[in-house]
Amino acid sequence: MNVATRFPLLFALLSGTLALAAETGAVAEKKSLTLEGAKQIAAAAAAEARSHNEGGAIAIVDDGGNLLYLERIDGTFAAGSMISIGKARTAALFKKPTSAFEDIIKNGRTAMVALPDFTPLQGGVPLELDGRVVGAIGVSGASSQQRDEAVAKAGAASLR
Repeated sequence: MNVATRFPLLFALLSGTLALAAETGAVAEKKSLTLEGAKQIAAAAAAEARSHNEGGAIAIVDDGGNLLYLERIDGTFAAGSMISIGKARTAALFKKPTSAFEDIIKNGRTAMVALPDFTPLQGGVPLELDGRVVGAIGVSGASSQQRDEAVAKAGAASLR
């Protein structure tokens, strides 16, 4: 016996409420990044790093900054994992590349470093689909901060 049969009045009330919410725009349909998608993005980033004989820790987060997938290429320093997660979270939550924050701080707005759970280091890139941020990628441990950014961008480009 299903819920609709056991509690018809409750079911009708809930159905009506959900229909009204959908009609009034109170509920939005949202695309989200899947684990399989996160793995594909990380694989593209890892391929870019390996093509330059580099290491790297690659983190993929959802649009709320929650870790979906982490891959650390052999030989990458251990702290790279935490740094890549921080870069990805920062890019997802602020919906912009972390290189923008590095530049802002270099140009004198040092108060930005006081923000909690904030990693303003080059190598974090939002993942966009149909003009909306669905997550982000963060990379740490390539040969330079510019290469962290390039590896992250290669991963992000694979989503399109």
